[in-house]
Amino acid sequence: MIDIDRELAALDRTVAQADEQARAQVARVGRISGHAASPDGGIEVEVAPGGLLTGLKLSPAAVSGDMETLARNIVSLADRATRRAGSNMYKALSPVLGEQGDKHLESLGYVPVDDDEATEVDFSDPLKQRGSRG
Repeated sequence: MIDIDRELAALDRTVAQADEQARAQVARVGRISGHAASPDGGIEVEVAPGGLLTGLKLSPAAVSGDMETLARNIVSLADRATRRAGSNMYKALSPVLGEQGDKHLESLGYVPVDDDEATEVDFSDPLKQRGSRG
């Protein structure tokens, strides 16, 4: 016979322990974000996991050109930074959450990415990057 109350209490303790470990790991790691910049450094973006834009720097040269191209490049860089932020979140929490936690992180879009893959943006056609998210 299964003691439901005992099983639920054990599950509650496990969840509380995982939560405590995850909070401690995030506190150790510090602010988790993703950063991306244009090849010339004229556009820099920073995002939180999930894609919330937390920083944007534009050089005078970046804002002196075509605004539609600038907007597309910002969106493309934000997309790349979002993948990096998700990867950073995965790398920070995966060690404490284990295999089941990895599945939950992945379901939220937090997956490890190869930094080389995340750095390649075709600035001749930034909209190509929108369809390549995995």
